[in-house]
Amino acid sequence: MTEKTIFKMNGFAALVIAIVCIVGGVLLVINGVSTLEKILAIVAVLLGLIIATSLTIVQPNEAKVLTFFGTYLGVIREQGLWATIPFTFKRRVSLRVTNFNSEKLKVNDLEGNPIEIAAVVVYKVRDAAKALFDVENYEKFIQIQSETGIRHIASTYAYDSFESSGNALTLRQNSDEVADVLMSDLQKRLEVAGVDVIEARIMHLAYSSEIASAMLQRQQAQAVLSARKVIVDGAVGLVKAAIDQLAEQEIVELDEEKKAQMVNNLMVAIVSEKGTQPIINTGSIY
Repeated sequence: MTEKTIFKMNGFAALVIAIVCIVGGVLLVINGVSTLEKILAIVAVLLGLIIATSLTIVQPNEAKVLTFFGTYLGVIREQGLWATIPFTFKRRVSLRVTNFNSEKLKVNDLEGNPIEIAAVVVYKVRDAAKALFDVENYEKFIQIQSETGIRHIASTYAYDSFESSGNALTLRQNSDEVADVLMSDLQKRLEVAGVDVIEARIMHLAYSSEIASAMLQRQQAQAVLSARKVIVDGAVGLVKAAIDQLAEQEIVELDEEKKAQMVNNLMVAIVSEKGTQPIINTGSIY
């Protein structure tokens, strides 16, 4: 099925004609004397009723899909009051932008870790005929296919990467890239229903409760290691600068043993998380 236009005309003119036919026919039945007048009155009333069945109102951002005794005829998209083919069955399809919020789904990521994920899908109907006739219930179809696509994408990527040099996309660190992939996947799935996916984005992402505590400890350990590396790199630079400055200004001469001792003391003082207490050497009395 593909969307196509159907014959239509101004509904207000048709409404006036229908009212005139019905009212005129009723008056003619009441006041008519001859059989011919009564027959004409009945014909006028029936004509007015037939015209009335052709009237339909189309709201803004809405489409009416028309069928005639089971045969698909076409679609009216323009808003207003219209008159079309009589005795047609008219079904309403919303063309407004709609949000679908998925439930929190429990799936396994690429590494097999159980995670909870949910997404919001923004879509609108592009082809009203496809939405009605190519799928059983297009709103239910969108819901099921969206959740299927979310499960597929979640199992394709890891939740997070604990390798600092890793270039693989992850659900937590590359949300924009994953959203683009999810949107493309959903568009392919919903094409059969005549639906355009405007945006698809993950709105909830977390480890499942059974592994959340362990993964939190892992993340904290990774953060601590990264912080300690920054501290050590900075401490090495400070110690080197101190030794080089002492040598350049000839403040004191240090042999290799004294340099090693000084490096050890400075590294302990800088890297230690607790405050250090210096021991002052005032020399020997002997």
